[in-house]
Amino acid sequence: MGLQLYTNKESRGVVVEWLLIELGIECKRVEVEYHTSMKSPEYLKLNPFGKVPVLIDEHLVIYELAAICAYLADKFPEKNLAPALGDPKRGLYYRWLFFISGPWEALATDQMRNIQVQPEQKMFMSYGDETDAYQALIQGLTQANPYLCGKQFTVADICVGAMLLWQQKMGQLKTHPAIDQYLMTIRQRESLQRSNAIFAS
Repeated sequence: MGLQLYTNKESRGVVVEWLLIELGIECKRVEVEYHTSMKSPEYLKLNPFGKVPVLIDEHLVIYELAAICAYLADKFPEKNLAPALGDPKRGLYYRWLFFISGPWEALATDQMRNIQVQPEQKMFMSYGDETDAYQALIQGLTQANPYLCGKQFTVADICVGAMLLWQQKMGQLKTHPAIDQYLMTIRQRESLQRSNAIFAS
């Protein structure tokens, strides 16, 4: 049966499609429509949240963007899109994957909902407050050389780069030399240019 990607052209599924181009592998694409087929009983068996993307590899069903990307990187180790298990940079790689899909995405969601964190709420938020989140992001990007894990371009760069490019397009990303330099580097990836991803247009 091979790989199947359930996605929508206006969703985070485009991030997986960028990764597939970087990997140079074939994958059957299944377009799922919002509010209709995405909420059908059949689709909810694949993803009970009724969202995309979903990756199917034979009998294995994976949802959550970072999980899909990490799985594909490990499935094709010869493509060198993740540090090896024994590589000290593997921890840094994990940190970025969990940071962008955890605290940073929570911040982005709260910003879209115009939620302001009050001082007494800060300790309960995964990202603290906006200042804390940006400090963590900029500190990490300042150490990028030129990618998040050094000279090796990884799936972490795809997940982080896609999120920041999307936020920039939506006018939700603050400017900083470290952010600008990193995104300039990411934009040079041929796979991104070929993907025609909505966040890169």
